[in-house]
Amino acid sequence: MHVQKIGDIEIRKFSEIDSLEFEPNWLFPTVDLEFVKEQRSWLGPHLIEPTELKLYLSFHSYVVKTRHHTILVDTCNGNHKHRPSMPAWSNLQLPYLENLAALGIRPEDIDYVMCTHLHTDHVGWNTRLEDGRWVPTFPRAKYIFSRTEFDYLLKLHQSNPENPVNRGSFVDSVLPIVEHGQATFVEMDHSFEHELGDNVWFSPAAGHTAGHVLVHIGREHGEHAVMTGDVIHHPIQFVDPSLANAADFDATLAHEARLGVMSRYADTSTKILTAHFPSPTAGHVVSHGETFRFVFDKV
Repeated sequence: MHVQKIGDIEIRKFSEIDSLEFEPNWLFPTVDLEFVKEQRSWLGPHLIEPTELKLYLSFHSYVVKTRHHTILVDTCNGNHKHRPSMPAWSNLQLPYLENLAALGIRPEDIDYVMCTHLHTDHVGWNTRLEDGRWVPTFPRAKYIFSRTEFDYLLKLHQSNPENPVNRGSFVDSVLPIVEHGQATFVEMDHSFEHELGDNVWFSPAAGHTAGHVLVHIGREHGEHAVMTGDVIHHPIQFVDPSLANAADFDATLAHEARLGVMSRYADTSTKILTAHFPSPTAGHVVSHGETFRFVFDKV
């Protein structure tokens, strides 16, 4: 992805996993394989495997540089995290921090970590393993969590501590942040005007999870980018926004959130920055008959 300039703010992407394949029905249990076949012509082989029709996703983070602050949005899977139900994400040893360093940024340079939601693949690098303990990876950062999201997961955890919440990531990648006093809880429609100026804010997008948020950069009626987290997983959902992800907390709400993003930003200059689209990742929503398409930025 090219550096995105939104006014005087710069946004860069760096990857943990460039591309990982998934069975269509694992991602979207109700998807028809004939429908997937029909999308190959406009999406191409880097998004849909031509013969087996597997769907490709990436796992990446965004670094947002304002005049005075450095913000990290979503922190992927993390190293050394035990995820027996997801072998592709389990006990990884990947050069995530080295990839961050290639942008000229050290962990101690991060001022804020913002999570669109608290699923395993969005919180993993919140912490790292040090002497057998999970400690914050970014020692100076304030970690911003949706209060609704955290409270919902905390209740799940407290009701049955032996049952790992979010594949165990709540215990190893979220609670240590709270225990170290680095967590800040905000409402789903929070503006960071007092902390960062009036060009960074959250808006609610519940559905995939109970407290999912969109991260907005810029000004909605000017230069503007939206980091959509898991509201949208793969470009085929622009053709059929009703396609529910297997992990959706509430499929109806998730559909409404997805359709809301597509309808609101179709045929506008708003840059859409998703959590799982492989390179070139960034692009725009355009109308296409009664549905939509995603137009990637030119490489």
